[in-house]
Amino acid sequence: MVQTPTRYAHCVDSERPILALDVDGVISLFGFDGPMDQIPGRFHLIDGMAHCIPEGIDGMLRRLAKEYEIVWATGWEDRANDRLPAILELPEELPFLTFEGNARFGTAHWKVEAIDRYAGERPLAWVDDCLDETCHTWAEERSAPTLLVPTDPAVGLTEEHVDRLLGWVTAGYTRA
Repeated sequence: MVQTPTRYAHCVDSERPILALDVDGVISLFGFDGPMDQIPGRFHLIDGMAHCIPEGIDGMLRRLAKEYEIVWATGWEDRANDRLPAILELPEELPFLTFEGNARFGTAHWKVEAIDRYAGERPLAWVDDCLDETCHTWAEERSAPTLLVPTDPAVGLTEEHVDRLLGWVTAGYTRA
């Protein structure tokens, strides 16, 4: 049985590079230390769980969306569109990848097949807090330009990451 990696296949923008974006550890922070009055964002209740979404992440995503086709690459799959577009003030839901029940906490190698299938031969940047050796090997062997951007789950996506991602596009997808 052939599965479509996204329910928005008709919206794929084949002219722009893909930005595969994880949620936990990239947009939803965890593992940060310090008192509650110094948390790095605001808590939002999503599916009965508190998620710390950092201030300013919405603006970073809007900047990236000007250059990239952003796709959710998270174990949340379609549920990423339940609340995140409203919280992040996105103009619409984003395409999402499905992983056929293969999600495993603490690593990202289980995402490679779905990301590879979705990206095809298009340039791809992947932001995740759990990139492992399998991910790096896949990226090095991939024929299309590929950029992996690891994050610290207590900090998530930063302006430095955004600058690196935008610079990669501007530089013509040279490996960073």
